[in-house]
Amino acid sequence: MKVKIGLGRGFESLIPSDFNKDLLLSQNDVIRNLDIKSLKPNPNQPRKKFDQNSLDELASSIQKYGVIQPILVTPKDKNSYYIVAGERRWRASIIAGLKIIPAIIKHRKELEQLEVAIIENVQRVNLSPMEQSISIAKLKQQFNLTFEEIAQKLGKANTTIINTYRLINLPEMAKKALIDNKITEGHARQILAIKDPGKQHYLLNSIIKNGWTVRKAEQFVIGLKSSPGEVSKAKAHTNIENKKTKLLSKKLSTRVSIRRMAHGGKLEINFFNEDDLDRILKLFIEVV
Repeated sequence: MKVKIGLGRGFESLIPSDFNKDLLLSQNDVIRNLDIKSLKPNPNQPRKKFDQNSLDELASSIQKYGVIQPILVTPKDKNSYYIVAGERRWRASIIAGLKIIPAIIKHRKELEQLEVAIIENVQRVNLSPMEQSISIAKLKQQFNLTFEEIAQKLGKANTTIINTYRLINLPEMAKKALIDNKITEGHARQILAIKDPGKQHYLLNSIIKNGWTVRKAEQFVIGLKSSPGEVSKAKAHTNIENKKTKLLSKKLSTRVSIRRMAHGGKLEINFFNEDDLDRILKLFIEVV
């Protein structure tokens, strides 16, 4: 049985709010309902253990709504297939008692071409951070690649890949702002550091409407963590000057600012060149 990909009436409501629809495969792909017994786990799947409680929860959801996102398979022989992506959904479907499961069949050559195309896409110089995040998510979701494997294929640091991938967890408004260049990747990381949706929205608005720098956004996040739930105190944390720093700036004839951290902070004194640094240091020595 062949079924064209498409969102039927009511299907949209079954998709979790945090599900990224960009991770669905091409609209030209065809979904087939395969016998669940004809599927085998991929022997190269790096993940060998699956949390039973998590599988049971997914099985319960599948019993109510079915398998929302088709799994990806490749032919093993005439009547069986290897699972390329979606083994967790397959295992949960067995627990749920399903006899068939929706799947997209890709031959190995197609998979190799698709993987190469995605890797080349990520390596494009003009690719936006959000587009990079989606492409990395495709490599992870559709090919069961670990972050380390993706990093090796792309020639990038593992931490860079993980940080870029995390952008896919941004709230929708922040994703759009990042795509529209209203915020930078640095701003986006600070929004991700906050878990509360309301406070994420507050920070996003402050960045866009008040022109907050990444550093100021970072100071807000630090303030929020040191005073949980108190937005006013967190906002005050973004102030890099006060009466005392202004007085010190006047005495030293240079800018003095505060950089707060999770515990304590730093007092930063600007100097223009080595001579200016010597002048400032002499002033401190005279005081001592």
